[in-house]
Amino acid sequence: MNTISQNQLTSVCVYCGSSFGSDPAHEAAATRLGQIIAEAGLRLVYGGGSVGLMGTVANAALESGGKVTGIIPRFLEKREVMLDSLEDLVITNDMHERKHLMFEKADAFIALPGGIGTLEEAVEMMTWAQLGQHKKPVLLANINGFWSPLLELLDHMRAQGYIRPDTEVPYLVAKKIEDILPMLQQSISARKTEQAGNFAKVTEL
Repeated sequence: MNTISQNQLTSVCVYCGSSFGSDPAHEAAATRLGQIIAEAGLRLVYGGGSVGLMGTVANAALESGGKVTGIIPRFLEKREVMLDSLEDLVITNDMHERKHLMFEKADAFIALPGGIGTLEEAVEMMTWAQLGQHKKPVLLANINGFWSPLLELLDHMRAQGYIRPDTEVPYLVAKKIEDILPMLQQSISARKTEQAGNFAKVTEL
């Protein structure tokens, strides 16, 4: 895997549940996020399904005139009810190919509430960033405290010495949907400034 150094936010990958969960705020958040992504002129990259929060965020983006790329493995076409109305729909052979394409096509990653699949995808992006394989921002949309147990676990790992300052896990946390894109933009701008500073230091040598 090559280290990626995107300096502009043009597309965002959203991980989320293929069901709605028990909190109505999660569906409302998915709807608003899809709208905001479209209104900002960004491309939504997501798992290609039409059910649950997954279908909600995609349909909200489409209804707001947004661009949507769905990526779904063949064996999940029926289970996640593939959104075959998408103009940009990629069917992969397996989960590994799906996740890698989602990574390649996105400049940032957002985790809405979801199940273990959502957790696994978000944590994998955090792990790759921790290992220096990319510098794309990863954001947890902590709607009504959904991701708070994970944040507590990460703090526990730090306290136990498994996450150290030299191996810190980079991630952002937003409590409100409206804060997500500004936080991602700020993160990418900060990285661009850092890269420019490093370049200046090299050219001065």
